[in-house]
Amino acid sequence: MPSRLLDQLEKWKSRFGPPGDGQLERLLAAAAQRRFHDAASLIKLHETALYLRAYPRNPEVARLADAILFSFAERVAQLEAAGADLSAFEEPEISGIAGTSLTAVFSYEVARRLAARYPRSLEIGWDRYDGIDRLGPVLRRFLPLLGEDWPVEAHVPYRQWISAARGRGTTDLAWLLERLAASPELFDTLDLPLTWQVGDTRTSRSRLRLPGQKLYCHQEPLLRRSDVSLARGLKGPRLPVRRLARREARKILDLILDTSAMRYRELYGFSHPDEDGVYHADAGRGVEIFFFGVPPASRLPLRAYHGGMFFKNGVPAGYVEVLSLFERAEVGFNLYYTFREGESGWLYARLLRLFRQVLGVSCFSVDPYQIGLENPEAVDSGAFWFYRKLGFRPVEPKVAALIEREERRIRQTPGYRSSRRTLEKLAEGYIVYDGPSSEKGAWDTFRVRNLGLAVERARAAGAQDTKSSSGLTMVLSLIPDLARWTPEEKTTAAKILQAKESASEARYLRLMQRHARLRAAFLALGSG
Repeated sequence: MPSRLLDQLEKWKSRFGPPGDGQLERLLAAAAQRRFHDAASLIKLHETALYLRAYPRNPEVARLADAILFSFAERVAQLEAAGADLSAFEEPEISGIAGTSLTAVFSYEVARRLAARYPRSLEIGWDRYDGIDRLGPVLRRFLPLLGEDWPVEAHVPYRQWISAARGRGTTDLAWLLERLAASPELFDTLDLPLTWQVGDTRTSRSRLRLPGQKLYCHQEPLLRRSDVSLARGLKGPRLPVRRLARREARKILDLILDTSAMRYRELYGFSHPDEDGVYHADAGRGVEIFFFGVPPASRLPLRAYHGGMFFKNGVPAGYVEVLSLFERAEVGFNLYYTFREGESGWLYARLLRLFRQVLGVSCFSVDPYQIGLENPEAVDSGAFWFYRKLGFRPVEPKVAALIEREERRIRQTPGYRSSRRTLEKLAEGYIVYDGPSSEKGAWDTFRVRNLGLAVERARAAGAQDTKSSSGLTMVLSLIPDLARWTPEEKTTAAKILQAKESASEARYLRLMQRHARLRAAFLALGSG
């Protein structure tokens, strides 16, 4: 039976060691020949094969897994021809399979870049658009006589208007993107659904691979979270890092944007990358990390921004977002659902090691959303305990007391698991890991938002120049003893201001980390 075959295959996701007697290879070969008649079975086959491709026992397993994955456009077409319901393929956990489509709302920048590369595969999802009346005030800018129709008529045929205006040789989406190029924010207000026909392209999750990668085979059990020490990892050898040439960087950035969009995700850095500062790091065990900042025009007022995506044996496995100030870094880590049974603890430790190395950060914090605050998926996955078992500590006293109670129950009661309600309470505050040379507790109550609110209060009271263009300058003006700083301290502060707009924000952070008086002032203004 197909279900029995899939169950047997799935069990091999946790079996690693010597190559064995070929049982896994025979199961994969059998699955490649088997036809599945419902979406759920096909999805299970896809995700199992993709996991085994990322974590293969040997090259033959990787080859057989790819053979299955590369057949998916044909498999989905057969399912569709049989009249099966394909809506399950649009779920965020598995979207992007070859032969399927997805519909999502993208920002102007993402829509523009996708439409440029896939003009025949991306179009406005008119049948999914519930807010079509939003088009009226925008389109009247380009269609003079729409003013005769939109303000007074019900059920205005906006699609017909666009079709008449664009003529032949272009699409509705391309026409709209061109008209709104000077005002991209108007496009974003439309919440326009775009339907992407993934097809059998090399950008689908089924087929996307980094080219020319040496395969890392797992002939020993995977590293468990209990095998990982952040303390050791942060002090470990430096990771090999190289800067990509612009042409290679552009290809990687496009690939990263595609991968993220297929998962219904937009990271700020993926939409606004610094093409001149894209780096590659070899993390070992078949993991490669590509990371980058944002160009000066798109930078945050205070924090340095870096984003990245990591690949396991050439397969996109997840992404990371890092917001840094002095030695403190807020880390957003997302491992794609398919790979959460893999070496997630080890991978997270390697990411922290990388950003410790390139940015000099040593205090790592995790936003409550990442561990479950208003995020049911994080609660379901037990995200809080993932971080806790790696050594993160809470900054809220009430959460610390709850952790103590839960850990006592875990020690006393074999098999005890925290309830959903308890996991939600555990997510009500930031958690922090104090790395090497980090001053424990220094950043516990700091919130960058407090700096922004302090600036706005000063502006409202007329105590600050409202024309200042630099957020950093605004914060500096709030420092009460700034006039008494030494000439060297003032000179270094000026260099920090300049570095915020320079080629790399890594230098900005390094300069900040050497300015003790500025750090103390930021902590005083931003801690509550």
